[in-house]
Amino acid sequence: MALRWKDIDFDKGIVRIERSVEQTRAGLRIKPPKTKSGRRNVAISPWLTAELRAHRTRQNERRLSLGLGRAPDDSPVFASWDGSIRSPHGVSQKFALAMKALGIDCTLHGLRHSHVSQLIAGGVDVLTVSRRIGHASPSVTLDVYGHMFGDTDSKAAAVMEAAFAKVHGR
Repeated sequence: MALRWKDIDFDKGIVRIERSVEQTRAGLRIKPPKTKSGRRNVAISPWLTAELRAHRTRQNERRLSLGLGRAPDDSPVFASWDGSIRSPHGVSQKFALAMKALGIDCTLHGLRHSHVSQLIAGGVDVLTVSRRIGHASPSVTLDVYGHMFGDTDSKAAAVMEAAFAKVHGR
């Protein structure tokens, strides 16, 4: 929710995660991520880059129609209609209502798990997954998602067989 337009490098396809939003009794507070590794650069796909560009265009069109002018670079990517930061709790509630209406059992945090699951299933190494999602270390990622890594012991045996075959001229 704290992502700003200036945090997105559209040319390189990189998003810089530098801040987070915390909901307190006094209101919303912008703060650094929980850990040092939470502050990170994440590569995004060309498709997502195009979607974010289109979102910015729609956001600016809406702001101009309301007489607010174009959104400055330090404004939130997922702002409220008036350009303010959205409440994480409110966004979660609206997402839950939308998913219920569509008959889909999914939470916003569930999307994070789905993302990690797809990365693991695609063969992305645990270090890259850990860095991408901002875990303090790969051991945290393994503690949470280790069950998703398939049993590759037979693959390890095949690698060793190939190595020994080269040594013995087979």
